Amino acid sequence: MKSHVRTAGSYLIRHTTPRRVANVAKLYASYHRSRLAKRNFHSGMPASVAIEPTTSCNLGCPECPSGLKKFTRPTGMLRDELLTDLLDEIGPTLQHLQFYFQGEPFIHPRITDLFAKAAEYGVYTSTSTNAHFINPSRAEDIVRSGLRQLIISIDGTTQEVYEQYRRRGSLAKVLEGTRHIIEAKKRLNSPWPLVYFQFLVVRPNQHQIDDVLRLGKETGVDEVLFKTAQVYEYEKGNPLIPTLDEYARYEKLPDGTYRIKNKLLNQCWKMWHSCVLTWDGRVVPCCFDKDADHQLGQFGELPFRQIWKGEAYGNFRGAILKSRGEIDICTNCSEGTKVWG
Repeated sequence: MKSHVRTAGSYLIRHTTPRRVANVAKLYASYHRSRLAKRNFHSGMPASVAIEPTTSCNLGCPECPSGLKKFTRPTGMLRDELLTDLLDEIGPTLQHLQFYFQGEPFIHPRITDLFAKAAEYGVYTSTSTNAHFINPSRAEDIVRSGLRQLIISIDGTTQEVYEQYRRRGSLAKVLEGTRHIIEAKKRLNSPWPLVYFQFLVVRPNQHQIDDVLRLGKETGVDEVLFKTAQVYEYEKGNPLIPTLDEYARYEKLPDGTYRIKNKLLNQCWKMWHSCVLTWDGRVVPCCFDKDADHQLGQFGELPFRQIWKGEAYGNFRGAILKSRGEIDICTNCSEGTKVWG
């Protein structure tokens, strides 16, 4: 597979401004001060934000509340104005904007316009898709939009295996959409977006790891990424938990029950440098809060800075430092403690 490190790195270097560098330094320093003191100190604005284009999805994946239609919050589409207001406020310090939380982003009819709007601010943009809605015309729109990273979920190399997790999905459409993007990049002589296959390793597909690497090479994607699967009911085992230990978030105990491998330390870098916005402007702490149960503010009713620096956010960060194991969205978390570099 081709390496993406040099191209992605060079883009970020070219678009990293002194203001963004200074902001990351503030975030990094305040996080480590808080971690050592076990008290919340926070300085800086988010370097990374995930924003949700829509909660709608065409598939029915078994561990996804969007696919299972199990949200208690409403379904809808991100408004252009909400994105513009966010970028006007935090764009100068924001480095990465991910157009994904729940749902399938390309169901949003104006998704490429949203990518283009973020590109105007010099922000590194990415999204994740099941690729069922990428035709030749839309592929060209994606390339022209300035999107820098496109992650395509491909959780099987045969239809029989693929549909065991990506229910109601078509592997043929995934491969067709991928080809449209690769061909559009060639026609427009563009290195962007970097195109990744993402393979969610679960027990039904774990035997196809080598196959997806070969398929990625044949298709011409930049890299194949492997992701471990979060499952909600894991204590007594789950048929989705892979038997390959390196790809499992959970480990089996002598009594036959399972526990998450990740040590639940009282710290989380994500709480200092990033957050999630739902399609209707709810600010939530991270991607594990899928139903927005821990809403920290409503962007649109309040400026983002007021929410980010507000009492609710400060209290949540403080709770992370005191007893993270008492926060429900943290107990099944495999991320959060690692800091860049």
